[in-house]
Amino acid sequence: MPDYATVKLVHQVAVTLSLTGFAVRGAASLAGAGWVASRAARTLPHVVDTVLLVSALGLARMLRLTLDSAPWLISKIAGLVVYIGLGVVALRHSRLRVRAAAWLAALLTATWIVSVALTKNPAGFLAPLT
Repeated sequence: MPDYATVKLVHQVAVTLSLTGFAVRGAASLAGAGWVASRAARTLPHVVDTVLLVSALGLARMLRLTLDSAPWLISKIAGLVVYIGLGVVALRHSRLRVRAAAWLAALLTATWIVSVALTKNPAGFLAPLT
């Protein structure tokens, strides 16, 4: 079984690839680039996101995290659901302005999810400064 540091690194790389890929695909989609509809552009994100999810589950198991013991994890999961919904709208909606707004909102949501992960605070960067 891989050690914690390796699984964490895989997770961090997958997060980076996933968010960078979404940002680039969203920008390209808004610009009307044809490659966004290619098979590779539609398949590769699922591969990366599968690695991301499996590594997240592995980390949670290694750390023995539960939703009761880590309330910030509930925030990350809720944020992920919002991010996915916004991402679907950003990449599939017909109206350009709606897609652009959803893309920006998805990127902001992803930034918040990362801030929750880094701070282990359910509010992430929305937490009051102390």
